[in-house]
Amino acid sequence: MSEVEIKTALDSADAKAPPPKVNKWDEAMLELKKAPWSAKFGFLVIALYVFAAFFAPLLTPFGESEIVGDSFLPWNETNILGTDNLGRDMLTRLLYGARNTVGIAFVTTCFAFLIGGVAGMLAAILGGWTDQVLSRIVDILMAIPQLIFALLLLTIFGTSIPVLIVIIAILDSTRVFRLARAVSHNVVVTDFVESARLRGESMGWISIREVLPNIMPPLVAEFGLRFCFVFLLISGLSFLGLGLQPPTADWGSMVRDNATLITYGDITPLLPAGAIALLTVGVNFVVDWFLHKTSGLRDGQ
Repeated sequence: MSEVEIKTALDSADAKAPPPKVNKWDEAMLELKKAPWSAKFGFLVIALYVFAAFFAPLLTPFGESEIVGDSFLPWNETNILGTDNLGRDMLTRLLYGARNTVGIAFVTTCFAFLIGGVAGMLAAILGGWTDQVLSRIVDILMAIPQLIFALLLLTIFGTSIPVLIVIIAILDSTRVFRLARAVSHNVVVTDFVESARLRGESMGWISIREVLPNIMPPLVAEFGLRFCFVFLLISGLSFLGLGLQPPTADWGSMVRDNATLITYGDITPLLPAGAIALLTVGVNFVVDWFLHKTSGLRDGQ
């Protein structure tokens, strides 16, 4: 074989060689580096809140409900953010509030997506009476204002954490059902789903292997938005006295318990309110970036 033929064969082999595999973590880091400053700020906020939620007992020398001094002490070296109406350390309560409020909101949102997502896909795949019955039940639940309905149910069934999670998850799953049903309808009429049905695949196989992967981007984006709404709803219920109950630290109840200080020009009650607002803004920044990435639009569009 001549030198020219050998070179041609090597060039052909190089052209047919598969591209090197990219590590998922490296790919994610590359996408994060290309993300706008707003998305990076959102990720930083979420990371700080997650860190505070997991390591709250290590970040403060006081217990969640430990009384460390007199009521409404000003900011000092021992109590950096002062104390609340019962003499508990405000910084400690803020850190534990991240664990309780954010953690319960995350679990509630996951439960809502499990209920609404499964029901929405079933309604779209099965159609007929199943779709009609589920849709009418959702219409009835959505016809009642969510906050008023939640207050009514919590008054009847109590305000324990499991009851709070179940009630809010069921009420919020109606919004997830609407989205999951709408996007699933666009997928179940495609040729590959019809082919799967003709092959005799089960409904579970079609749901998990065909429908779910094609509706994940809008569902993931909706998860971020619904988390914000659930987070704000739990804080609002706690402010009204029907959310997380004392002595559990919660940002909504912290605003209510220390609202008296606003009369004297003290900004301490605004700290938990600011924590609520900051997390909401950070999550929305990340959701906006994710929607832009999955929509196929170029930067600037």
